[in-house]
Amino acid sequence: MAIETNLTPERRNAMVEAGAWNDQTITDYLDEAVASGGDRAAIITYQMAEGSRAELSYQELSDRVTRMAAGLAGLGVEKGDVVSCQLPNWWQMTALHLACVRIGAVLNPLMPIFREHELAFMLGLAESKVLVVPRTFRGFDHAAMAHGLKDELPTLQHVLVIDSEGEDSFEKVLLARAWEEETDTAALFESRRLSGDDVVQILYTSGTTGKPKGVMHTSNTLFSNIRPFAERLGLKESDTTFMPSPLAHQLGFLYGLMLPVYLKATAVLQDTWKPEEATRIIRTEQPSLMLGSTPFLADIAEQALDHGPDLQSLTRFLCAGAPIPSPLVEKAAKHLPTRILSAWGMTENGAVTTTLPDDDPERAVHTDGVPLPYVELKVTDMEGSPLPAGQEGPLYMRGASLFVGYFKQPELYGVDDEGWFPTGDLARLDEQGYVRITGRSKDVVIRGGENIPIVDIENTLYQHPKIQTLALVGKPDERLGERLCAYVTLKEGEESLTLEEVCAFLTERKVTRQYHPEFLEVLDELPRTPSGKIQKFKLREQAKQNTPNR
Repeated sequence: MAIETNLTPERRNAMVEAGAWNDQTITDYLDEAVASGGDRAAIITYQMAEGSRAELSYQELSDRVTRMAAGLAGLGVEKGDVVSCQLPNWWQMTALHLACVRIGAVLNPLMPIFREHELAFMLGLAESKVLVVPRTFRGFDHAAMAHGLKDELPTLQHVLVIDSEGEDSFEKVLLARAWEEETDTAALFESRRLSGDDVVQILYTSGTTGKPKGVMHTSNTLFSNIRPFAERLGLKESDTTFMPSPLAHQLGFLYGLMLPVYLKATAVLQDTWKPEEATRIIRTEQPSLMLGSTPFLADIAEQALDHGPDLQSLTRFLCAGAPIPSPLVEKAAKHLPTRILSAWGMTENGAVTTTLPDDDPERAVHTDGVPLPYVELKVTDMEGSPLPAGQEGPLYMRGASLFVGYFKQPELYGVDDEGWFPTGDLARLDEQGYVRITGRSKDVVIRGGENIPIVDIENTLYQHPKIQTLALVGKPDERLGERLCAYVTLKEGEESLTLEEVCAFLTERKVTRQYHPEFLEVLDELPRTPSGKIQKFKLREQAKQNTPNR
């Protein structure tokens, strides 16, 4: 199946001429890693519930990828088909992406927090042919949910469950059978070989018009981000990356799944964030790089107060998703050798900006960095004319790592004839080209680095029998960046509504807990413009100044 994208010949020619795109795929880098040292550790996975550690060398990873790729093809996965997975930070996700690239399929990573409400839409839009899930994770029965969804989705032909004892077992179906002996894998992989411009990833991003959008990336767009990122941070084969952020997020996918393979280095994965266990992992594995949102940095800085000697290998921490509080940098600096870098990016682009390793630490507090190579930024007035340094306005980005369209929604691409993409953020640029994100023109709340699709949740809550009108906004939070506040008015005759009732309503509709409001306030009326539009900026200010009821 050919996937329609918004990629133009003009953009391709410009990116190749600039040296940004080289048409290499992740399996090319895997082959290089195996050839240069197949016994080197590729992935080390820590599963918190089992208290287990598993290690795969590059040769072992490659062998499993070959078997899984042949197995997926044996199950009927064709070139261009979508394979979805809802997995924690386990080796199977890395292997699944590599296997998909081997046979020309597209991986669609899904956050483990998603439930039926989100997944029914996402799997349906992608027309996923295969879904891979854990049997259980964090006490939730993913297998039962996945099979329930399969009954509702005609295109979903196979549900494979990790650690299942039944016929749906991922291990029995894809690993126990020697699929590579039943087919000519060399011929299969050659016939399915992808170009650098073929779509390899569909990752959903929170929408501002209701439903999430499927962001499409190619090998060229992804690696044109990874290569300059690695060069800027001075990363080498000897650098071990510690990734506790979800691999199903673009941050985790790019720098916890793809970057280590590109470097021929080791990825250390933690599947559930537990700061004290992270400290033990860092002491054992000696990673030099860690990436995550502000809560991860806050917790590591706190661990460093008592366990600083265990964290001395950590020389770089890249923090994205929310501004970094100055006291946090100071706390980390006292007990760690870590250079803290701030970054800003999007699912549509990966990391767009980072501070530089040699920058003064205050840069990470007061800016979100400078653009990576092959990326440009501009801040404009409301008419689209560039603004001088220091002035705030809508932020636009263009460059090599820009995605190639929204899956099945080419009309939403939004990139102009000159290649500029409206990020939906407000920002200012300084004289040196450093950017500071100052706000969002789009209606999204970011809690702990996770975008909450406000319009979708509001549409769901409007079905509540007590609610007349409502607005969801973010309340600033030192640890998580923002927490979700619900301001509501009640229907005539209703006298009260509790936060527990609201959350129970969302739970009944299978909305993930991370999207539930954490504060609720019932008002007589919501602030509105003369035309009747709810003035969310006033509610944001109210949430900032006063703590609503929990």
